[in-house]
Amino acid sequence: MTFDLLIWTGAGVTLLGVIGLIACVIYAMRLRQAGLDDAAMRAGLRKGVLWNMVALFVSVIGLMLVILGIALG
Repeated sequence: MTFDLLIWTGAGVTLLGVIGLIACVIYAMRLRQAGLDDAAMRAGLRKGVLWNMVALFVSVIGLMLVILGIALG
């Protein structure tokens, strides 16, 4: 039963990471539509890349929890 909790917690963390990745895509699309100059676009995308990496890391941690729960369960 404890490992079921680990699996569902991991699935929730993964879902948060995927939501973060979708938010990064929306952020980048809004930047593109804003028609910014090159320097402002680079600064905005630098911030977007940082959040993209954070969201990807959260998603990977969630998947690791799911795999750990399945392997131990």
